[in-house]
Order: sequence, then structure tokens, then C-alpha cells
Amino acid sequence: MNRKWLVAALLSGTLSSPAFAQDAVPADDAAAQDDSIVVTAARTILPPNALPLTIDLIGKDTLDQQLAISGSVTDAVSNLTPSFSPTRQKLSGAGETLRGRSPLYAINGIPQSTPMRDGSRDGFTIDGFFVDRVELIYGSNALQGIGGTGGIVNQVTVGAPKEEGLGGRVLLQGTADDGFSKDGIGGKVAGLVQYKAGRFDATVGAAWEKRGVFYDGEGRRAGLNLTQGETQDSRTLSLFARLGYELSPTARLDLIASRFELKGDGDYVALPGNRLTGVPTSAVRGDPPGKSAQNRTESVALSLTDSDLGGGNFVSQIFFNRSRDTFGGEVVTQATFQDPALAPVGTLFDQSQNRSRKLGAKFSYERAVPGFEDLTLTIGFDALVDKTEQALIATGRVWVPPSDFRSLAPFGQANLKLFDGIVRLAGGVRWENVKIKIDDYHTLASTTFRACSTTVTTNCGPSTYGGVDVAGGKPKFQDLLINGGLIVEPWAGIRAYASYAEGFTVPDIGRITRAVNRAGVDLDTFLDISPVVSNNREIGVEVKRGPLDASATYFWSSSDKGQLLIARPDRIFDVQRQRVEIEGLEVNLRVAMPVDGLKLGVGYAHIQGKYDSDSANPDGIVDTDLDGSNISPDRLNLSASYNKGPVSALVQTQFFLDRTFHGKANPDPRNNFGGYNITDASLRYQTGFGGLSLSVQNLFDKFYIDYSSDTRLPTDNLSFFAGRGRTFTLGWDYRF
Repeated sequence: MNRKWLVAALLSGTLSSPAFAQDAVPADDAAAQDDSIVVTAARTILPPNALPLTIDLIGKDTLDQQLAISGSVTDAVSNLTPSFSPTRQKLSGAGETLRGRSPLYAINGIPQSTPMRDGSRDGFTIDGFFVDRVELIYGSNALQGIGGTGGIVNQVTVGAPKEEGLGGRVLLQGTADDGFSKDGIGGKVAGLVQYKAGRFDATVGAAWEKRGVFYDGEGRRAGLNLTQGETQDSRTLSLFARLGYELSPTARLDLIASRFELKGDGDYVALPGNRLTGVPTSAVRGDPPGKSAQNRTESVALSLTDSDLGGGNFVSQIFFNRSRDTFGGEVVTQATFQDPALAPVGTLFDQSQNRSRKLGAKFSYERAVPGFEDLTLTIGFDALVDKTEQALIATGRVWVPPSDFRSLAPFGQANLKLFDGIVRLAGGVRWENVKIKIDDYHTLASTTFRACSTTVTTNCGPSTYGGVDVAGGKPKFQDLLINGGLIVEPWAGIRAYASYAEGFTVPDIGRITRAVNRAGVDLDTFLDISPVVSNNREIGVEVKRGPLDASATYFWSSSDKGQLLIARPDRIFDVQRQRVEIEGLEVNLRVAMPVDGLKLGVGYAHIQGKYDSDSANPDGIVDTDLDGSNISPDRLNLSASYNKGPVSALVQTQFFLDRTFHGKANPDPRNNFGGYNITDASLRYQTGFGGLSLSVQNLFDKFYIDYSSDTRLPTDNLSFFAGRGRTFTLGWDYRF
């Protein structure tokens, strides 16, 4: 295969590169690491060992194995990544972090987040059936622009066909709980057809999934979060299309479009649990008010790549992305939405919907300096326009005013190879030029009353939210973001590196603007909407030789005006801006055993985060632990995989270790985390007519309260969720 065409294909996502995830990598993903590996999220064609970054690649076989166990790309990443939070098993990923900060989810480099009003649905914007690999870049960085304060989770979609003619694949799956309950049965049907004729190729596909209700380890229906949304009791339709044309042996044009929609069926209402007795929130049949929570994302991208333009590599992309996130309504009327001018307090029902549109462009050009080939330079320019609002769809009010975000960012990178590659120096700069525009607006009236009822006996009574006029504005922010690092690789496969990188994002401006409760605020001078600039410093060692694949990384980061989610009594979270410091250690070890095809893996992450709790008069001294809404627990992962011939098998266990939160702010001791562990298993056999697989999530049917529920809202019996019990998935897949 032509080397230049290979690089172009990798950059445009038409081929998958070999994968090196730290856990549970099937044999056919474990190709030898060579210079054909290209991590597109890193914006360079240099191989990972030339970059001062912690990088993991999750290949297609590994991803499919995890998807069969857990059902989503987010769960797959969490299962394999010790420094990633345990997921909530909900539609919302609020509070799920990578290295204690929010990661940037992207599809082919297109950001899926809505940072102006973070709906936390960015982990559910495409079906994993269409994802060819996942690229993980750890720690704060600005490689993909706004949002990567915790790292980047880039989902690279399925590539173009390699051979002439017609091909494709199909997938059939059935899922059931341990008791094979009728309402717990789910199923999935997915298909992909590819065609190649000369320079032209086309790929189209669809995936449909029906999820039943979830059951916990004690055979009880898992609780519902009606407001934030559920993946259980839902239907999903995901569509994908790709058209490609090879302009020359090195140049390629690709048009990629996708549409993803997940809708709750609305067959159940939440049944409060009891935290004092340990009974979790559950669900009973009923009709929740309003529309059920749902998520819809549509995306179109046009890319042009040329791996030999003037002797260098050119990558360009223009994209459009829009999302509509509908949040459900509660059984008990939400206090925040009350307005005595519309209805008597305590009787008005409403629900909200996030609406976001993005238009963006990315350009980069990379080449070795003529006459000095050891120096590789990259220049580029990114532009992004994002318009987001949060409306109340039952009464037509506006909760978060329309907010326009515009970012223009030129950047440059350099990578210098010394002593025949034994030493490398890397560094670069990115100039972020951001303008935010918000018109004058009026906050919700909300001289409200949360009525006590037979189902909710806490957080009731009067509260004040707003009802004031706020002067809009056009605040501007500019910042020079830098990165740099040193890599030493004295022997092939053994390297050490040290690096510094800065990431940039805006806080959840929607939460901030809607929570203004005093007159006279002018957004041009309202400091709470200033950007979050975080840094990441790390020192790492990697050994990838023979049967050994090991790495250890120590990192620490800080942000002077970080972003914290602080729970209010009415179960709505506001944003607080304080100094945040995070440090941690990650260790991963994977060894091929003497038994052919058998590999054992160990992963460990320790993360500690603190913030300055003096919100009224911040002194810049961190004095309180970040809670479970803002940081993940320590974790130990163990895995054993076997891949030989037609058989592949996996057993993995995740130990989420207990944690006590300390500090000046004295978090409620009921928020301390007791810890739990979960074991999963998977077995696949390749027959002459497709592959048969059986996967089991929570193999030992462990009953546990999930990390998010155990560490926040200690008096809320509607948010006391147990994790999913033993769940079986039987699947058949076929390629043609």
C-alpha cells in the first residue's frame, strides 16, 4: 500500500490504525507499533512515541467487545481507563471526568459538547457500531480547541472500503436481565453497506436499538432520572453515511453525515428510595408528565486531505453540528419553573430543552523543513461559531438566553528529532480569540415554593431564584496557550517524557446566566463568565517491548478560576468559580503470558483534587476536597484475555476504592464513598458464517449504589440509584 495514501487515509478516518488500549485488547488489535500509526486527534502524522503525551487507542475489536458488555462508547472508555469516572448508566454524563476534569468528546475531530450550556449528553451522539476506533489523549490540552481540559475522547468513524465492489456487515443482539423479565428485554439491529468503484466509494448504515428497563443486583427495577434522561426504557435510531472521492493518489475528498436520536419510552415513573435504610430509587409503571427526555444530534462534515501537497501534509475540514437535548419533567412540580403570573405557585409544570448549533472549520499543514528534515513544523487555523440556548418548552419561556460563541485560533507546533530520534523536543502555541454575545434578558420569576409531598420529604419550602433584568454584553477574551515537552527513547519501545500543556474552555455560562438573582448585573463585567484555563504537567515512562506493555504517569494540574458544580437544595446544580488543583498517578501493565493468546492486565489510578472553598473572599489556597460531582474515585482494574484462532474471551474486574472527603467546607459525611467492585465477562467464537458472542455485565450480580448517587445529594431519595445487575447480551455479527 502506498505510504502517502495510507497517511491520508488515516487522517481522514478511512482506515483504522493499530490499537494499543491498556486493557483487554484482542490479538488482531495488537499490531506492532510502527510509523503507520496516526492519532488524528493529535493533529499530526508523527507516531505517538514522538509526542510528549499519554495516548491510548481503542481498536475496533476491543471497542465491540466492550460495547457488547456495556452498550455505549462512554461505558467502554470508562471500563478501559482507570482515570475515567465510573459512568452513571444514564443519558446524562454530568460529573463524569477524565483526570478530574471534563473531557472533550469529538467525532472525527468535531466537538460534540455544548460548553455554553453543558447538557452533558455529548457521550451519546453516535452509535458505537459506526465507530472504528477511539483515540484518548489525556490531560488538559488545546489540540482540538475549546473543551479539552480533562483530555480528548475522539471517535473515528468507520472508513471507506479498501476493495472494489460491494461489502458490509450486520449485527443482531439481544439483551436480558438476570431474571429474563419481559420489560427488561432489549435488542439491537444494525447494518452497514459499502461500495467502491475506482476512485469513488460510498458507505451507508443504520442502527436501531430498543433498551428495556434495568434491574439491580437485588432484582429491583433500577431508578429513573426523569429530568436528566435515561438510556433504559428507550429507543435509539442512528444513521450514518460517507461519500469519498480520491482526487489523486495522495488527495482525498470525504463527506460524512450522521444523525443520532435517543428517545425515552416514558412507560415508568420514579419510586423514591430511602437512604437511611439503604433502599434505592426504583421505578413503577406510570405516565410521567410532558415529553420524555430525549437527545438528537445531527452532523455534516466535508474534509479535504492531501498527504503530498508541496511536500507536506494538508488537512482541512468544515463542519456543521446541531443538537437538541430535551430534559424530562418530574412527578413533583419543579420549584424553579414556578411563576405566580402564569399559575398558582406549586401548580405550574414545565420542562427545558437545550438547543445548540455549531459551524466550524479546521485547517493545518505539516511538513519537515527542507534541508533540515529532523525538524517538523505544523501551522493551522481553527474557527468555531456556536449558538446555544435553553428554552422552557411547555410555556415558551427562556431559561438560558441565546448565547453566541465565536472562536478564532491560529496555532503552530514544532517537533525536533535529535541524536537519530533518541531525544525529541516538542512544543507549540495557540492563540485563542473568543467573543461571547448575549442580549439583554430577564431571569425566571421563581419566587418559588417546593411543596412537601408524600413522595418527597426533603428540600421543600420557599426559595428565590431570580426574576431580574440582566444587561447583556459582548465580553472578549484572548489567551496564548502554550505546550512543550521532552521525549527520550534510548531503546526502541522504551521511552520517558515530560510535558506541559494548557487547555481552554468556557464555564457553563448557561448555568451562570440563568442563576443571576440580583439587579444591576452587566455581563460585560461579570467575571464569572471568564474562561477556564487549565494546565497539565506530567512525567511518564513507557515500556513496549516483547511481551510487556507498561506505563506509569504522574500528573498535576491547576486552574485559577476553575469550574465546580455545587448542588442547590432543589436538586439543580449551579457553577462556582474557584481555584482548583488536581494531581494523580496512573499505572498500567499488560503482559503476554507463556500460554499462547493469554494476556493479563493491571491498571491503577489515584486522583486527588482540592479547591478554594472561600467563595465570598477567595484567597487562592485550596482547602477542600473535590466531591463526587467533580472528581472520580481511585480505581484498580484487573483483566485476563485470551485470543487464539476463532476464540476470544475476556474477564475484567473494576475495583472502585472507598474515599472520604475532607476539607474546610466540611462536606456532608453522608457523601463519603464506600467503594464497590464489578466483574464482566465476554466470550466470542468465529464460525464460518459470522461470529457468535455472549457477554455478561456484572457477572456476580453485585448490588451496589453507583458512585455519583453515593457522593452527592445526601438527602434526596429520588437520586439514590443502584447500578445495573447481571445482564446478558447474545450477539451475532457477519461481514460480507
